[in-house]
Amino acid sequence: MNTTGADVARSTEGAPPVDWDLAVSTARRLVRPGPTVTREVAAHSVTRLREITAEAESHVRGLTGLGADLPLLGGDVVDREHWIEAAAHSIAALTSGALPARPGKVVGGMLAGTAGMQAGIVLAYLSSRVLGQYDPFGDGEAGRLLLVAPNIVAAQQALDVPPEDFRMWVCLHECTHRLQFTAVPWLRGYFQEQVAAFLTGLDDQAGGAAARLPDLLRSARHKPDPSSSGGPMGLVELIQSPEQRAVFDRLIAVSTLLEGHADHVMDAVGPVVVPTVATIRERFTVRRRGGGLLDRVLRSLLGVEAKMKQYAVGAKFTTHVVDAVGMERFNLIWTSPETLPLRAELHDPQAWIRRVA
Repeated sequence: MNTTGADVARSTEGAPPVDWDLAVSTARRLVRPGPTVTREVAAHSVTRLREITAEAESHVRGLTGLGADLPLLGGDVVDREHWIEAAAHSIAALTSGALPARPGKVVGGMLAGTAGMQAGIVLAYLSSRVLGQYDPFGDGEAGRLLLVAPNIVAAQQALDVPPEDFRMWVCLHECTHRLQFTAVPWLRGYFQEQVAAFLTGLDDQAGGAAARLPDLLRSARHKPDPSSSGGPMGLVELIQSPEQRAVFDRLIAVSTLLEGHADHVMDAVGPVVVPTVATIRERFTVRRRGGGLLDRVLRSLLGVEAKMKQYAVGAKFTTHVVDAVGMERFNLIWTSPETLPLRAELHDPQAWIRRVA
């Protein structure tokens, strides 16, 4: 591999933007213990999660019509600490080369350490809430599907729903995410490109915000666009340049589609596979909105509230289109980046149908 002078300068004069080793060690110190269960219950939960992953994906393929020729793979069942390590590795791989290096070894190292501690706090918070995760950037082309056993057990106990039904329900969601990326070969590169474009524009975005402040204040007085985010995400949008907003809109649109499509599938597979699916969905939706004041504040600051809105908007879009034109024509959405829904179309599914399907 050829190395340019600029590459050498960056490697010697700058520091990595985030100290991910420190992030992991910080999160591990802060991570909360899992639920108290017997050894037999824990072992049975882990065994069943490993066994039903491939079965769940076969149900997803039957409903969506995607990935019929792909091998059926299992999933990795992990605890909270192993999820922290995997999540840090995934984020580091996704943002590699996109975040600017910190200036100078000493100052840069201090800033990277601060960022690492902050990232560790976020990872520790999320490690007790994430039920599962598909990482398209881990373990080769197939990616890596993770199921966080203590969190699945804790959530099932809190919701008071049948363990087998809940395990299958969670696996259906994560297997849908895996199928989205493995059955649509261009999606991984497209998603990574949008993340990189968004991150590399953050410095320019912040630098130009002061000059645009009068316009931003005038815009804030008007009725907000229904497709825009609220809270901290809304503030991010306010300081974006038109170019950065276009990238942000594409990233939000594809993320909302992926989450909503997975939510639609996990419920649409039907009561034959998950007999108590209606009860699980009702109670889980309440749980997503629940929590104490501190928990809700933290979720808002970390962008988790915006994530919850993505599930609802994306699922409503998917259900509308599938009901209107059927799953086969809905799958035109996976043809190319140009057939993905625009952000505004997520709130107007008929507009996407007129444009694509």
